Amino acid sequence: MADAAGRLTKLAEEVLGAPLPVRIRAWDRSESGPPGAPTLVIRNRRALRRLVFKPGELGLARAWVAGDIDVEGDLYEALDLLAGLIWERGTAAPKPQRAAVLRALARPEIRAAAKELLSLGGLPIPPAPPAEEARPRRGPLHTLLRDRAAISHHYDVGNDFYELVLGPSMVYSCAYWENAEDSTLEEAQRDKLDLICRKLGLQEGQRLLDVGCGWGSMVLHAAREYGVRAVGITLSEEQAAYARKRVAEAGLTDRIEIRVQDYREIHDEPFDAISSIGMAEHVGRARYADYAADLYALLKPGGRLLNHQIARRPLADEDAYHVDEFIDRYVFPDGELAPVGRTTSALEDAGFEVRDVEAIREHYALTLRRWVANLEQHWQQAVRLTSRGRARVWQLYMAASALSFERNRIGVNQVLAVRTPQSGAAGLPLRARAWQG
Repeated sequence: MADAAGRLTKLAEEVLGAPLPVRIRAWDRSESGPPGAPTLVIRNRRALRRLVFKPGELGLARAWVAGDIDVEGDLYEALDLLAGLIWERGTAAPKPQRAAVLRALARPEIRAAAKELLSLGGLPIPPAPPAEEARPRRGPLHTLLRDRAAISHHYDVGNDFYELVLGPSMVYSCAYWENAEDSTLEEAQRDKLDLICRKLGLQEGQRLLDVGCGWGSMVLHAAREYGVRAVGITLSEEQAAYARKRVAEAGLTDRIEIRVQDYREIHDEPFDAISSIGMAEHVGRARYADYAADLYALLKPGGRLLNHQIARRPLADEDAYHVDEFIDRYVFPDGELAPVGRTTSALEDAGFEVRDVEAIREHYALTLRRWVANLEQHWQQAVRLTSRGRARVWQLYMAASALSFERNRIGVNQVLAVRTPQSGAAGLPLRARAWQG
């Protein structure tokens, strides 16, 4: 087929009802589109078949993960240019573009052009999804077994891979930047952990629970710098093994315990403080009230909770919210985002007094860009440690997420809440945010 790129551009603009903001290079080496723009490379017709069978985000994601499409030029610029057409993240309801695609494909002339481009004969067969796609359990969301499987899909991909991406800090949540130009990722992550410890008012001898402890960085910092005794829980066997090794190497086994345990399974005596850093996104709307109530019950009167959580923008119709298909299938199965107002309301409904909310979304954009740079710097090693498809999942997910934070499509907040005793003495400093001094 001659000039496949030109035909593709014309077909895409007919379907989408808007000019393509990127160049296209097709499998026959033909090119079309605005000069100097990032180039969307379509390596084979299988990429088009993926889009025909799953129009919109999921079809594109499958093509990207499989290597059927690629980007030449600045990936961030390409994603930003395409976002308004097909990749708007954190929005509501089935994408209007998907309905437009299906309507367009119903037109005989569009269907004929698509059939020619795809070289379809007889009954078309959809390409199999890439092996990296999650296949969640059937049945209700956020049961103990289903949550364990979802966490395993995301986190049990190899500690060595995460070391490449996250760097020595091994912290997989938003860092806290003093100066983006001069601070290293490790310094910014240390500053984030220390800020949380100060907000919690940790003191020597207190007991800390870290919900979703990851590779143990928070409990290590709190025990080493503030003298607490800490329990860290995770559903990832690989994370737990790594965290236990770090604790032993630090000589802190007498003060830190790492468990493979769900927050719903904890029956300890109440703790003095609880940190939940980047974990509540996995809880789900149906379980969030239980999550807040469980953490409230696990705190002593006067105890503090620091809930660090990604938030989406509120919607006019909250019932229209749907989980991002790419994120759900390839990154965080069953993960759900909530507006920060819903989070604070749930905490208050559980009995907490919300005392401080700090929005730090720009910090997460900076963090994600550093993670992407780490991944791309160690690309071949990352591919060897996991798979090319898995590395491509993380590259796309982190780059697109960085743009979402920069464009205020999603945010991240630290919510400090207290189980205030009946006396009303919350135990916080009189001056707001004294922990920042």
